[in-house]
Amino acid sequence: MTPFLEAMGRVPELLAAHLLVAGSALILGLLISLPLAVWSARHPNVARVTLGFASLIQTIPSLALLALFYPLLLSLSTLVGGGIPALGFLPSLLALTLYALLPILRNGVTGLTGLDPAVIEAADGVGMTPAQKLRLVEAPLVAPVLMAGIRTAAVWTIGAATLSTTVGQPSLGDMIFAGLQTQNWALALAGCLSAAALALAVDAILGGIEHGIRHRRRAQIWIAAAVLAAGVAFALAPLWPRAGDDKVVTIGAKNFSEQYILARLIGHRLERAGYQVRYREGLGSAVVFGALKGGDIDAYVEYSGTIWTGEMRRSDVPERAAMLGAISDWAQQTSGVKLLGALGFENAYAFAMRGDDAKKRGITSLAELIAAAPELNFAADLEFLERPEWAAVQKAYPLKFKTAHAYSPTFMYRALDSKQADVISAFSSDGRIAAQNLAVLGDPRRAIPGYDAILLLAPARAKDARFAAALAPLVGHIPVEAMREANYMVDRDANKASPEQAARWLEKKIGLPE
Repeated sequence: MTPFLEAMGRVPELLAAHLLVAGSALILGLLISLPLAVWSARHPNVARVTLGFASLIQTIPSLALLALFYPLLLSLSTLVGGGIPALGFLPSLLALTLYALLPILRNGVTGLTGLDPAVIEAADGVGMTPAQKLRLVEAPLVAPVLMAGIRTAAVWTIGAATLSTTVGQPSLGDMIFAGLQTQNWALALAGCLSAAALALAVDAILGGIEHGIRHRRRAQIWIAAAVLAAGVAFALAPLWPRAGDDKVVTIGAKNFSEQYILARLIGHRLERAGYQVRYREGLGSAVVFGALKGGDIDAYVEYSGTIWTGEMRRSDVPERAAMLGAISDWAQQTSGVKLLGALGFENAYAFAMRGDDAKKRGITSLAELIAAAPELNFAADLEFLERPEWAAVQKAYPLKFKTAHAYSPTFMYRALDSKQADVISAFSSDGRIAAQNLAVLGDPRRAIPGYDAILLLAPARAKDARFAAALAPLVGHIPVEAMREANYMVDRDANKASPEQAARWLEKKIGLPE
C-alpha cells in the first residue's frame, strides 16, 4: 500500500470530527448572525458596533484566537468550580463561531439595507406587520445575498478548523501538523486535500441552494438540502456511538517526532492489554497537561523540566532524582495525576551549533557563546522563546543574538544546516545532533533543569492497575541512544520511517514482546 493510501485511511474519523466542529460553529454563527443582521439593518448605530466587532475578530490570527480561549475557559472553570472544558471541542467551537460571524452578518445587513424602498413602502401600504414584512418580503429578496455570505463563512470555518488540533480537538489538521513535523508529505497532502475537498463540496451544495433561491426553484433547494444532510450524516458515521466506545483510551502527544513515536509505543502496550486506543496529537505544552488532568487524554509522555518550570513555576535546578520525586508528589496532590516513572532517557534543551563553526570560533559552552552572540542568528522551536527556560538562560548568560526566530523543530534544524541560523535550541535525544555533526554547548551555570522523559497517567487511570501494569515495562527501559536512533528514522531525509514503524523498531531494540 502506498504511503498516500495509508494516510487516507486516517481520514474518515478525523473528517467526521472536523465536520462536527466546523458545522456546529457555522450553525451557531447563523443563530447569532441572523438576528443581529436584522437588528443592525434597522439601527445604523447598532450596525457600526456589530460589524466593527466582527471585523475586529477577523484581524486576529485564527491560531491566536483558538489559543486565547484556553486560558479564558480555564479561568472561568476555576471560577465556577470546574465543569467547563477548556480543551477540545468547546474552545474550537467558540473561536470558529466568531470567525463565521462577519460574512453572514455583513451580507445580511447589506442585503436588507439595499432593498428597493418602494418594495418596503408597498409592504407597509398593505398593512404588513414587521414580522410579516420580514418573512414574506425582505427574507426572500435578501436570501441570495445572504447565502453568498453563508458560503464564504462555511469555507472559512472549514479551513480554520484545521488549526483546532492545537487546542486538543481532533481534525484534519492532525494529519497536516504531523505530516509537516515528520516530513511525511503523503500525510500532510492527504490532510490538505481532504480539508479542501470538504470545503469545496460544502460550498458547491450551498451554491445549489443559493441558485435555487435566486431562481425560485424550490425543488432544487430541497434536493441540495437533502444531499447536504445525507452527506453530513454519512461523514459523521465514524462518531456514531458503538459498542465498546467506553473502553477506548486516548494517548496524547505533542508536535514533534519523538512524541509521535512514544505515543505509538504506549498505544501498542495498551492494545496488547486489551484496550482500544486512539491518539490525540499535535498538542502544545501549554494545553497537554491540562488535557490529562481533565481526562481528555489518558496518558502521555512529558518532560520533567517542562512540568517543573511551566506547571510548578519553579526556578531552582535540583538533581534529577529529587526533581522527579517532587513532581510526583505535586502531581498527585494537586490534580490526581500519577507519574508512573521515568522512561530512562533525558530530552533536555541543549544549545547547538554546526560542529565546524563551533570549533572555528572556539565555543564549547554558553558562557563562551556570550561574546559571539551579537554576530549570530538564533533559531528556536515554536515554544522556547516564551518558555521559562529561555528566561533562565538569559539571566545566567546575557545572550544578545543578532536575530532570534521560532521554527517548527524540523525546520529549525534545516535553518541551521542551510546557515540561516547559527545556533539552535536543540533536543538532547534528537538523532540529528550526531547525523549533522552538531556541537552541543555546555551549561556550566546550570540554567537549564533536567528533562527526564516521564510517563504520566490521568487521574481516572491512576487507579487502573491493569492500565499501569501494561505500561510498567516501559519505565527505565529506553536508553537515550535507542531513542535517538528511533527519532532519526523518522526525521532523516532518505528512507524515512513512519512513527508507527519507528515505534515497532524501538520495541524490538529494547526487548519488549511483540
